[in-house]
Amino acid sequence: MRTGVEMVLDGELVPHLLASAQRAYLALAIGVVVGTVLALLAGLSRIGEASIDSLVQINRAIPTLALIPLAILWLGIGDVMKVAVIASGVFVPIYINTHAALRGIDMRYVELARTTGLRRAEFIRRVALPGALPGFFTGLRLAVTMCWTALVVLEQINATEGIGYVMTRARDYGQTDIIVVGLAVYAILGLASDALVRLVERRALSWRKAIGS
Repeated sequence: MRTGVEMVLDGELVPHLLASAQRAYLALAIGVVVGTVLALLAGLSRIGEASIDSLVQINRAIPTLALIPLAILWLGIGDVMKVAVIASGVFVPIYINTHAALRGIDMRYVELARTTGLRRAEFIRRVALPGALPGFFTGLRLAVTMCWTALVVLEQINATEGIGYVMTRARDYGQTDIIVVGLAVYAILGLASDALVRLVERRALSWRKAIGS
């Protein structure tokens, strides 16, 4: 605890924390967008289902960190590689859970939409998207956890800033207390991100409580 406070007061910790957060949230944003778009394409179209789902399942079977050697060959060892690897892992839980939620929408609502003559755009906005939200938020919570887990490893590969860089430097000098501080920071950032997702989820899905009450 004292080491962490000293690092904050010395101005050493905050810049590295911001660098880690920037990498993590950029990768998370890219993964969320890609996963959501692919889930909508696969969940609302037979052609999309046939062409997308099997490819995602193949990617799902490959551990995210196993992609690091290939990503280094293609993208180098800079931030682009780190963000790309994290995003490639993040989009999978988003896709899987959103796609499952779309496929699990009650057929009564689908039939009602057809009966009332809803156009496809209106059906997506009024039926598909609200029905997919619970699965999306489940996937988002898993994605946030995966994001920070992958970052712990990736920031120890040729990084010049970030919490992982601080931990790697501390390892070289045998500074156990700084390594513990780094782990604590990762844990706090992960928990804070998850809490934020849960807060947004409660607000976005407040209509479910209203219906059930």
